[in-house]
Amino acid sequence: MTTIREEIVVHAPADAVWQAVRDAGEAHRRLFPGILTDARLENGARVVTFADGTVLRELIVATDDARRRLVYASVGGRATHHNASIEVVPDGDGQSRLIWITDVLPDELRNRIAGLMQKGAAVAKATLERDLARGS
Repeated sequence: MTTIREEIVVHAPADAVWQAVRDAGEAHRRLFPGILTDARLENGARVVTFADGTVLRELIVATDDARRRLVYASVGGRATHHNASIEVVPDGDGQSRLIWITDVLPDELRNRIAGLMQKGAAVAKATLERDLARGS
């Protein structure tokens, strides 16, 4: 199994970043615009549409407000196993650290998933800092 980790510092308070992360049905607007074109909640899952047209169903495994942690598992698609978590922790005065960890099988998907996560982390950082700076 491959584990991929992305960690970014966001220049916004952890509670504000967490509110965006936990809003799973708005991931295409609040975290990953341009990477995701749509996200909607249905029956304990989030259905996301990527810019290339790929549609995936992600089961919402846990939304832990106390730990600011969202856990989801992608079902269907090319992965035989895909589990991910996004955690938001305070990191100094007025900023936070977003920690995104994905476990995936088969290992051959590593480069594709890692590339999406790198791009996604950069877009999330820019989006969160822009939107939270203007109070969205």
